[in-house]
Amino acid sequence: MQKYLIIGLGNIGAQYENTRHNIGFKIVEEVAKKVDAKFSPSNFGEVAQFKYKARPVTLLKPNTYMNLSGDAVRFWMKKENISLENIFVITDDLNLPFGTIRMRGKGSDGGHNGLKDIQNKVGGQNYARLRFGVGNEFSEGKQVDYVLGDWSAEENEKMNERLNLAADAVLSFVFQGLGNTMNQYNGK
Repeated sequence: MQKYLIIGLGNIGAQYENTRHNIGFKIVEEVAKKVDAKFSPSNFGEVAQFKYKARPVTLLKPNTYMNLSGDAVRFWMKKENISLENIFVITDDLNLPFGTIRMRGKGSDGGHNGLKDIQNKVGGQNYARLRFGVGNEFSEGKQVDYVLGDWSAEENEKMNERLNLAADAVLSFVFQGLGNTMNQYNGK
């Protein structure tokens, strides 16, 4: 039976909890809620494990901070004996409008330091990723403030619907595979 590792990227600490950069954490929390799984502290982060349609799934919120996420991913890949093709990394994307989902089966880090570290630590970029659009409504030189800033009131109004859609896409990846999931959810 194939196992799956779903990683939501974010930064630990209450000060980051509702920031754009922590959308990966929010999405895996939504997945856990849908399947009634609970996160608990473990090696390199918080982990929730469950079976979805008989497939073993590990959800991971790394506690390594964003730029060192590769250590956590590598540890859990080895611990659970999960192949690179069954890894799904969820991250924010400044180049997509708020709430837009884009998935790929492989690709560059796109300037995202969390993805860059994962690629370096796992030895490749042939893993699936879901990018959640956070928009780019910031002035020049204010990118860090923007991604570490809280969501706007308008974004918060739409957040539950977008989190639900992203969580459905994650579960679809586990059950239907990346190709079918991309066809169904990309650009939504």
